[in-house]
Amino acid sequence: MTDIDDLLRRISDNDGVLREPADLDAYRGDMACPLGGEVLAVARPRTTAQVREWVAACAAAGIAITPRGGGTGLSGGATPSPGRRTLVMSFERLHRIRALDRVGNTMIVEAGCPLQVARQAAAQAGRLLGLDHGGSGSSQIGGNLSTNAGGNNVLRYGMAREQVLGLEVVLADGSVLSDLRELRKNNAGYDLKQIFLGAEGTLGLITAAVLRLRPAPVACATACLGLDSLDGVLQLFTRAQETMGDALVAFEVMSREALALHWVRVAQPRRPLEADTRWLVLVEADSPSRYFDLARAFDELMAFGLAREIVRDGTIAASEAQRQALWRLREGIALAMIETPGSLKSDQAVPVAAIAQFVAQACAAVEAVVPGCVPAPFGHVGDGNIHFNVLPPPGMTASDFRDHWPALTQSIEDCALALGGTVSAEHGIGLLKRQALQRMRPQGELQLMARLKRTLDPRGLMNPGKILL
Repeated sequence: MTDIDDLLRRISDNDGVLREPADLDAYRGDMACPLGGEVLAVARPRTTAQVREWVAACAAAGIAITPRGGGTGLSGGATPSPGRRTLVMSFERLHRIRALDRVGNTMIVEAGCPLQVARQAAAQAGRLLGLDHGGSGSSQIGGNLSTNAGGNNVLRYGMAREQVLGLEVVLADGSVLSDLRELRKNNAGYDLKQIFLGAEGTLGLITAAVLRLRPAPVACATACLGLDSLDGVLQLFTRAQETMGDALVAFEVMSREALALHWVRVAQPRRPLEADTRWLVLVEADSPSRYFDLARAFDELMAFGLAREIVRDGTIAASEAQRQALWRLREGIALAMIETPGSLKSDQAVPVAAIAQFVAQACAAVEAVVPGCVPAPFGHVGDGNIHFNVLPPPGMTASDFRDHWPALTQSIEDCALALGGTVSAEHGIGLLKRQALQRMRPQGELQLMARLKRTLDPRGLMNPGKILL
């Protein structure tokens, strides 16, 4: 048989396939698992037709394919599995915005388009793409859909799958499933796109998608409030929903410990509030209608919190610059966690009403595993996704603390599962959470997933070693 590298090079243009070790280094893993199995080459298609040809060639040669977006995943989903000869399929050059419809409020976007670019294109047309998160500058549409990404505004707009009306997917045999119809109502048989959303490239490779858009907001209000208990945070969240309804976009909570890590990172902090409270809450609402009185809604929420002594201090952004400064607090925590050696990152979710109970139980659980460790929870109150991150005890090296990661992770997951939660809220399963998935999902569901995998990918070539054991 013709050598696979030569075959791929003939299909591609001159720079479409990377083979030199120095060129491959940037594609060997993602943020969670920087090094994986053997990478034969990196294919960088410009068209769906090239993806189809490359997949068909790999199927004929028995070569595994690991799809790659921006490489910002936190579960090892873009890391080639050890023990497999793998072609990495990078979508960085398949990045066009094929169409944007301001009447039907849709856009057709290729898989390699960065999320931020897609959002900017929508904004230039006076529209909003509802998906947004801290990695929007580097993460790509295909990766977001393959992991069913979440973010800061899931409360209002939902997860990545809620933004999708249609998909174009290359299947394991090289055939193309193309359903890019811009329809909001379509009950003609099975909704096949849902199979591939959140499947992490294990069932097929997403090459393009029809995304739903919304009218861009014309009014926005943001507040930062200081509270001393998570019970108070939940009371305030309930009131915010009642006061603002669907205008409520984000309701983020940050612990004192998580913020302290951010203050160290920025060196010259400008603290938003005078009071040193246990928790800061970032609340944001917006509206595409000029008739919604956001200022009055926020005044009422502040008055409610102060009158019941839930809120100790607060500020409302008076300008876009102040709004962005408040959001830098939230995004700065995530960056600080990534840059801090040894910090354990987690991605559980529980029912919203159980958030306070989860944090209390998880704090006790990790203390029992590593006495003196520093829980630094933060995250999305509106959907119950609290990132219960943990820092090493003072004096413990990052290397020594990493030895405790498996036990710490399981203790946190046990707390979430006992409360009816999940081991992965928005980062996927990938390589790292396969055992946790086995503990979480009933055997009947796991067996059905495995049957679906065998049906669509009988030779196990599509991102092997991910999700299922």
